[in-house]
Amino acid sequence: MKASDIPNLISILRIILVAPTVYYLINEKYLLALILFFIAGASDGLDGFLARYFRWQSRLGALLDPIGDKLLLVCCYLALGWLGHISVLLVLLVLFRDIIIVTGAVMYHVYIGKVSIKPVMISKLNTLLQIVLVVLLLFHLSEVSFSKLISAELINVFVLSVYVSTIASGVIYIWLWGRRAVSEKNKGKQVI
Repeated sequence: MKASDIPNLISILRIILVAPTVYYLINEKYLLALILFFIAGASDGLDGFLARYFRWQSRLGALLDPIGDKLLLVCCYLALGWLGHISVLLVLLVLFRDIIIVTGAVMYHVYIGKVSIKPVMISKLNTLLQIVLVVLLLFHLSEVSFSKLISAELINVFVLSVYVSTIASGVIYIWLWGRRAVSEKNKGKQVI
């Protein structure tokens, strides 16, 4: 093992943490789920920092990092939806947006060419809001002494924010990548 493998190992650890996080969620051990969610979140920041600072970026890391992030968030949303803490509609919306983005990227790669996805600002905001919603819910449900500071109204604000940002980011991705695909296809049809 080389030092440059450390970010990839951290990403793999984050993927492994998904199962116990969801296990504790499903079994309503919210504080333990919250702790693991924080560890996974910290590992995301750490692997990214190490990869950039030491220039340990790799193609594998570029795949593992977003897979770990999405797997953790989607599984937490599924578990929270299953338990009735998040509406099924919101869970389906979050899933549908991710499916559209992945399907679009695969189709672009197959029919147009290499895909280099750079997240747009609304997508970064959407991911942040999704994370904050999970953290707020887990704090609220964990019933630790300070969990009472998180009101149902605050959670509802974030639920609404996730709805709006999920729809907006999905529409923006479809529009941007649709335009890019049409532009690239038209370039290929031009006769010189």
